[in-house]
Order: sequence, then structure tokens, then C-alpha cells
Amino acid sequence: MSTVRLAAAQYDIGFFASWEEYAAKLSARVEEAAARAELLVFPEYGAMEIASLLPAEVRADLSAQIAGMQDYLPRFLALHRDLARRHGVHLLAASFPSRAEDGRFHNRAHLFGPDGGMGYQDKLRMTRFERESWQIAGGRGLRVFETALGRIGVAICYDAEFPLPVRQLVEAGAELILVPSCTDGLAGYHRVRIACQARALENQCCVIQSPTVGEAPWSEAVDVNIGAAGIFVPPDRGLPDDGVLAVGTLNRAQWVYAELDLDRLAAVRRDGQVLNHRDWPAQLDEQKVERVPL
Repeated sequence: MSTVRLAAAQYDIGFFASWEEYAAKLSARVEEAAARAELLVFPEYGAMEIASLLPAEVRADLSAQIAGMQDYLPRFLALHRDLARRHGVHLLAASFPSRAEDGRFHNRAHLFGPDGGMGYQDKLRMTRFERESWQIAGGRGLRVFETALGRIGVAICYDAEFPLPVRQLVEAGAELILVPSCTDGLAGYHRVRIACQARALENQCCVIQSPTVGEAPWSEAVDVNIGAAGIFVPPDRGLPDDGVLAVGTLNRAQWVYAELDLDRLAAVRRDGQVLNHRDWPAQLDEQKVERVPL
């Protein structure tokens, strides 16, 4: 099977009176997308809406929020595993700030398979907010997930703005790069989107971006969210001229869908108008740079 049906969430941050209310929202969103797609992608820090279940004094403190959320992590993982199984989909859950064995917190995205399998990817590079205000630590190591849909890599938000780690994922076989994102301004959204399109072009792969959208004034962490989901490919033979398979309406909660022919991607790598994937190593040749006065 070479065609993969994709869904990227533009996900609004909710406020809940109970865990059951949160679970009902997520279940409804997954059910909606699973009717049309087999790979579902949720955004970076979408799980921060679970902090709405904490007492007001805990919600008011960033560090206390993420510490308090740890009690909900087992239920969060169990819910996503059950939804992936029930609907027979691969599901990238919204990233969740998770405590590691050394006590530090990492921005972690979990990928679930329809058979109950689970893996995760930590964000490697922290934004200034995460590092300076939130004390979220960068992770180490990259993973490529072997799935029935193809090989999948994850580059969380800011990580997608750096070419070399994504290239490592592609050289390890990744055909699909999932980019969950969370940005609070148009400039931030466009930085990540431009990065996604650049990674798709230079690696001749598919990049799926899923952002948070809307406002959550109760949350200091995700109070303002601006973005649109997008599914991007290299602009080349048999693919859209602008490299955009699908893109959502800015700041509207919705799913964005596309069908991707992996054989067509492979054909572009073999015999495209350009061969960025093949020609990548050539740029690494040592070049002498001269300063030339004029």
C-alpha cells in the first residue's frame, strides 16, 4: 500500500471540570479524524489543557503545573493507546511535559500504533520560554518508528527549524516527518511552517505540521495560540507546484486531511526535476571562502 491517509489537527486548548470531560473531547476528535485518516497528528503542548483540572493556585504557577500534571500521565497514555487500538490508527499524541528518571522535565511526544505499541520522541532544543521561564530540559537522541504506514520521524516545533537532525531522521529511513507545534504569534507560526516546507524540499519527504490554536487565558503556558495545520511535500513532478498538499484556515479548530502517494515521493527522489535528497552530501565538500574587497 503506497497511499497514506493523513490528518493534522488544529487543536484548541480547552478547560475541563473533570477528566471524563477531557477524555470525551479527545475521543470525539479522534473518532472524527479516524473516519478519514490512518495517521493522526496532534500538536505540541496540546496536553497542557489537562492542567485545567488542577487547583487554581497550582495553575497559576508554571512549575507547579507541570509537576501536578504528572499524576495524569498514566491515564493520558492509556487513553491514547485505547483510542489508537479502537480506531485502528497511528496516533501522535499532543506533547506532554514528562518527568524523566533524573527529575528533569522533557517535552515528550508519544506515538501509538493500532496494535497497542508506543514510542516517544523528546524535543531536543528548547525555545527561550521553555529554557528560561519553564525549566524544560532538552532531550537527547532521535528515533525512527517502523510502522505499517512507513518509517516516521518526529521533530517537535523548534527542532524542525534545524536541518541536520531532520536529515539524520531521513537518512535513517524516515519518509514522514511529524512536526507538532505551539506558537503564540504569526512570526512563530511562519518560522515553523517555512522550516517544514524547507525540510520537505531538501529531503524530498513529507512533513506534517499540527499546531495549537485559539486562546486559553487561564493558562500562562498556552494562553495564546496561532497557527494552521499543513501537509507539505517537495514541489516536483506529480506533486503540487507549491509543495502544499493541504493547509488549514488560520486559528480555526479543525482537522486538515490529505492523501499521500509514497511511491510518487520515491519517484521524485529517483528522477525528479531536481535531486535534493541525492545531492545533499555535495554541500558538505570543503569549500574555501575568500573575502574579496570591492
